[in-house]
Amino acid sequence: MKKIELLAPAGDLERLKIAVLYGADAVYLGGKQFSLRSRASNFGLEEIAQGVAFAREHGAHVHVTVNMLPHEEDLHGLKEYLMELERIGVTAIIAASPGIMMCAKKWAPKLEVHVSTQHSSTNSSAANYWKEKGMDRVVLGREVTLEEIKASAAQTKVPLEVFIHGGMCISYSGRCVLSNNMTGRDANRGGCAQSCRWKYRLYEGNRPLHDEQDLFSMSSKDLMAAKYIPDLIEAGIASLKIEGRMKSAYYIATLIKTYRMLIDEIYAEGGRLSDKRMEWYYNELAKAENRPTGCGFYEGMPTYHAHLYGVNGAGVTQEFIAYVLDYEEASGMATLEVRNNFRAHIPAEVFGPNLSTTRFELQELYDMDGNLLEVARTPMQKIRTHVPLRLEKDAMIRKVVTRDRSGIY
Repeated sequence: MKKIELLAPAGDLERLKIAVLYGADAVYLGGKQFSLRSRASNFGLEEIAQGVAFAREHGAHVHVTVNMLPHEEDLHGLKEYLMELERIGVTAIIAASPGIMMCAKKWAPKLEVHVSTQHSSTNSSAANYWKEKGMDRVVLGREVTLEEIKASAAQTKVPLEVFIHGGMCISYSGRCVLSNNMTGRDANRGGCAQSCRWKYRLYEGNRPLHDEQDLFSMSSKDLMAAKYIPDLIEAGIASLKIEGRMKSAYYIATLIKTYRMLIDEIYAEGGRLSDKRMEWYYNELAKAENRPTGCGFYEGMPTYHAHLYGVNGAGVTQEFIAYVLDYEEASGMATLEVRNNFRAHIPAEVFGPNLSTTRFELQELYDMDGNLLEVARTPMQKIRTHVPLRLEKDAMIRKVVTRDRSGIY
């Protein structure tokens, strides 16, 4: 049986490389045309080509989102764009518009076409419809339960992809026009302003329903469905997808590293892991969180507790502080790129593409001229420090932070 795919988001070339290095089987990204997430960095064609080359070098694939719902004026240049993606060597496009899907089949037949979650495919009948139309994969809507996923997988031959982690839309994906009405930005043409996550003062007549200390919002908790992975593997799901093209490189590295290890261990153990092992994975995943998480629709219709009507903070327990640019094994000196401020002699953790999470104490910090630093406080500054363990390039260092994130540890 083919191993389930781990599909990672990539907002730019740096994050694509991080996702691949940390264990993704495939990455999905948006181009500068025909894609949602217009606020993400997104890729030009030359950058897509570079990403495809890097992914191929490491045995991974690249999928490109062409998932906007285009109006007539948006179609200009579509043929040339699809043909160029095919020429570059992109594995698949992810599309929501049937028009774009059929154009891809006509003009770029070597491209796989994956039906986007924006199309809200929530049953086997919908999946079979897309199979009959020649589509190569269907991304199920995030609004399906685990039992519905299993039933759909059992009654269709088209490969299915499901989300296991990341943001959830307060509306059906691809059906929300809140951003259009609040900001004039079309969510389904790449302009979602995430108006659902804004803070509101809510009144019933003249009676306030909000708390001034905790204003009203209407967003969902983020999805975290790690515990269902054995069921999804058993059901024959083709791909596990992580949402987050606008998330940081640290977020991507933390999640991909953890899910890679989890998936591999499930296969190695032949099924489910112990509660103790799963708890370890939950704790690792939590180190990337900036919002509370839940199981989404996996166990049925979400209740009041699955939504964020007020407090949005998850209480992050780790903070990304440095990226490892180089490590000299003979001297034990590491060259770091600062991402958040920190002092010497604090407990920290390091993890990398081939490096398990390891705790250590940071030593004295020096700038590149050898001057002793009291605090590393300038983002992207390069510094050097002695590390009492073997590191690797592209590893990441994080520190434990207090829940109120106050001050410098």
